[in-house]
Amino acid sequence: MRVVLAEDLFLLRDGLTRTLQDHGFEVAAVDNGPALLKSLLEDAPDVAVVDIRLPPTFSDEGLQAALAARRSRPALPVLVLSQYVDQLYAHELLAGGEGAIGYLLKDRITHTTQFVDAVRTVAAGGTVMDPQVIARLLARSDARGTTAELTPRELDVLGLMAEGRSNAAVAGALFISESAVAKHTAAIFAKLRIEPSADDNRRVLAVLAYLKR
Repeated sequence: MRVVLAEDLFLLRDGLTRTLQDHGFEVAAVDNGPALLKSLLEDAPDVAVVDIRLPPTFSDEGLQAALAARRSRPALPVLVLSQYVDQLYAHELLAGGEGAIGYLLKDRITHTTQFVDAVRTVAAGGTVMDPQVIARLLARSDARGTTAELTPRELDVLGLMAEGRSNAAVAGALFISESAVAKHTAAIFAKLRIEPSADDNRRVLAVLAYLKR
């Protein structure tokens, strides 16, 4: 599996590159926005792992390169690694609703498996979100009234399944049965008016529904 990795800090870029290579990924590492966009368009990677703030201006070059690449290749999987939770950046990246996206906070990645699993999930078309990012998105969603009807337990389920967890994993984290998770999930979809679909990404749309308003 081919990965384009964009990170300007040498030690972090080198460490992430070695970690991915140790788990069987082929990695092309870059350290600035223009090089990232060039690599995404020319190398056709299976997934991009991108820092938002890259040289030359350290504003949003990484995000803009990822968005430009996704306009040319809408299904391009992108996993953002950031030090910050920024609703605007999350909104821009997630607004299309195609899936194959992730937003993780660097200082909350605590073990190799967490990072590698996230890369594989996004590459396979799934979505992985840090709970703090979810909380910010849900806070904005509540301000628009789209999650106001959800119970505290439904919000717990929603946050966990938006991290990419299965019903079994959600059940284990909340110490409830899988059938209870299924009931909560059905209630969430109904309250947020998420239409039935065979696409697993509708689980993520339960969190991101407000982006389409």
